[in-house]
Amino acid sequence: MTSHTQFRLRVYRDADIAIGPGKVALLEAIVQERSITAAAAKLGMSYRRAWLLIDELNRSLKHPAVATMTGGAKGGGTTVTDAGHELIKRYRSIEETAAAAAANDIAVLMAMLAK
Repeated sequence: MTSHTQFRLRVYRDADIAIGPGKVALLEAIVQERSITAAAAKLGMSYRRAWLLIDELNRSLKHPAVATMTGGAKGGGTTVTDAGHELIKRYRSIEETAAAAAANDIAVLMAMLAK
């Protein structure tokens, strides 16, 4: 049995989660796949769910994190904007900083687990 820790930072805008782990993972998948459809499939979610997450994220930010291009000979596509790349970078940096700051407490908690 393996054990691990995971930080789950969520930034709320009113009652909505503006930025959270699922949206950041979706952005990262879009960077890799260059497609909402492929990113959604990679994460095991429906296209509709992915689109709703992206729409909510874009509406929450001053500048959109994702830009889409419609149709054409190659079928359009999706890109993560500079704002989206910055969001990913800052989110992952916060996770790393939190893990480093809490490393001693995490080690104690992990040592308390049954083997």
